Amino acid sequence: MIAKVEPLTTARALRGPFDYRLPASLAGVGKGSVLVVPFAGRRVLGVVTALAERSELPPEKLAEPIEALEASVPPELVDLGLWTAREYCSTPARGLQLVLPPGAGRVRAKRRLVAELAPDADPDAARPPLGPRQRAILAALADGPRPAAELGSHAALRSLERRGLVVVRHAEQRRRPAQRAVGAHAADGLELTGAQRAALAEIVAALDGRGERRLLLHGVTGSGKTEVYLGAVAAALERGRSAIVLVPEIALTPQTVARFRRRFGDTVAVLHSKLGAGERHDEWLRLRRGEARVCVGPRSAVFAPLPDLGLIVIDEEHDPSYKQDGDPRYDARHVAERRAEQAGAVVLAGTATPRPESWQRLRRLEMPQRVDGRALPPVELAGMAGVAGALHERTREALEEVRRRGEKAIVLLNRRGWSNFLTCRSCARVWTCPSCDVSLVLHRAEGVVACHHCGHREPVPQACPDCGSVSLARHGAGTERLEHELAELVAPLPVFRLDSDAAAGRGAIGRVLARFDAAPAGVLVGTQMVAKGHDFPDVTLGVVLDADATLRFPDFRAEERTFALVAQLAGRSGRGPRGGRVIVQALQPGARCLRHAARHDAAGFLAEELERRALLAYPPFSHLIRVVCACEEPGPELAAAEALRDALAGADAELLGPAPLFRLKGRERAQLVLKARDRSAAVAAVRGAVERLAGSREHRGVSWAVDVDPQ
Repeated sequence: MIAKVEPLTTARALRGPFDYRLPASLAGVGKGSVLVVPFAGRRVLGVVTALAERSELPPEKLAEPIEALEASVPPELVDLGLWTAREYCSTPARGLQLVLPPGAGRVRAKRRLVAELAPDADPDAARPPLGPRQRAILAALADGPRPAAELGSHAALRSLERRGLVVVRHAEQRRRPAQRAVGAHAADGLELTGAQRAALAEIVAALDGRGERRLLLHGVTGSGKTEVYLGAVAAALERGRSAIVLVPEIALTPQTVARFRRRFGDTVAVLHSKLGAGERHDEWLRLRRGEARVCVGPRSAVFAPLPDLGLIVIDEEHDPSYKQDGDPRYDARHVAERRAEQAGAVVLAGTATPRPESWQRLRRLEMPQRVDGRALPPVELAGMAGVAGALHERTREALEEVRRRGEKAIVLLNRRGWSNFLTCRSCARVWTCPSCDVSLVLHRAEGVVACHHCGHREPVPQACPDCGSVSLARHGAGTERLEHELAELVAPLPVFRLDSDAAAGRGAIGRVLARFDAAPAGVLVGTQMVAKGHDFPDVTLGVVLDADATLRFPDFRAEERTFALVAQLAGRSGRGPRGGRVIVQALQPGARCLRHAARHDAAGFLAEELERRALLAYPPFSHLIRVVCACEEPGPELAAAEALRDALAGADAELLGPAPLFRLKGRERAQLVLKARDRSAAVAAVRGAVERLAGSREHRGVSWAVDVDPQ
């Protein structure tokens, strides 16, 4: 028998799969088996993509695999990984790495000694009589097997084993992810509202094959979408199916995880990159074996090895975190639809601020009211033209009222650090990153200026190295500086900062949220993290600073993102009996997206946005593919992009560029963007052109990054 194996290497020009002869000792190998194989003089992991009776090469020229690993990939996930590689112009190896068991070839099952009573053991018949330690061990084992380490005397345990009264064996020890419940205020099992019942009824009908299988649950913040998810998962489990629940970032949604675990217990597994290697390995195996039937996790959980998949929930489907940054640059929402199509499953995407693509394509289930009947908080737009400092006077008054009344507020500024950049007042020098064409951001608490792209850090300068002046200016404000200002304004209330600087380290984000939740009053300040799905019913004020900053970027999605950010933050306020309000600061408070967000009018915004996109032929009325060429020296990257443009000249698509990009991580870059109506044809054309050019000598040293549906 011949195994067709895709070696897991990084070479883009590699053309697999490769044939390996299976010896009798590996007769159990099949599609999805993970092997260690000899390849190019090395031992590498490979995935079996198919079996064949014969090879084009003679048997004596075929190598044999070295060994087969215990864990294997389900065959349907092999197909999904290969499809993802093709769909996102990546390599088969990189696509298969997405579905590989975590820690394959490196992480082993953790084992420990377990003791249990031997069958037909009769302690009373033992001669000589048992001692008190031995009897204590037998009493402890009467309720079932126990870890040997918990039974006290090792000598007494071994004595019982020799006498045939106890069996001691090695057993797998599950490494359990830590559980942190944050703000799990919503009570489970409450009677559903009419809108919730109607939505759930349509989802259940879809599970039973009676209706559209791609659904958009459009519910305002606080409308009870999570309760509908729980009901849909329960319905899937009742029908013998399993479920995947995708969340934007697992560390930011501990409430969701807590509610699913509370409802479904140990049948819920969690998969995400913040787990330890052993924890991820054990959770993956529980799913593979069917011991867990529900998987909760961020975008990578779309590849969870669940059998009999019936439902995929995509919570906060508007969130750009569902798009992978590295190769393959897949969109988990698109992959979820493909996987559901393979399995005959239902896709349920939910959000208060849908993407235009989802609004147009998916059947909508509407939940326009909050579950408690309370109105959405009023939103005030505050113009910042001519205002000195970071806070508008109305914002200061609102925060002082929060302090006086002992309440809670959330303040969003989507910029971290103390100041955006430093300049010399004498010679106008700007401190920039040596590896990227960007300015360095001041982080005062750490005493450094840092690049937010490559991570370069250096001490805060005391004087200008060009002219010697000690007169340095700080420009702009970030969350670190805002935290300092708010601490003075709302003292003695505590201020909690939530951004990637303050919440670095495993579990740090959950700890910050838990502290804010437990505090009787206080202010949570941070980047967009603070707007993502949190349920704190005692928050009475939400503030968005510099809300229209994203509108100043040359991005056709800028208005969509601004609307979602403001609307989501507004939804954090007013969920409790005290009600709440929202203040949005902007240089252009009359911007279309801000006016719609202030009215909580997603439908109105999306209608206008789709009309604008149609006129400009932007998604969802076209498909974009972005290719970035990069190299260490200037010149070859632009030549490669121009060669790609020439190779795609015959494609039925509009080509934008090539155009130079700013230097990033020490590499010069140029990009080409393709806009096409036919997605499949465009993907195939770009994939073929990049594979040809990447394998040519002329463009050796140039890296190619293909981004289908760039965000």
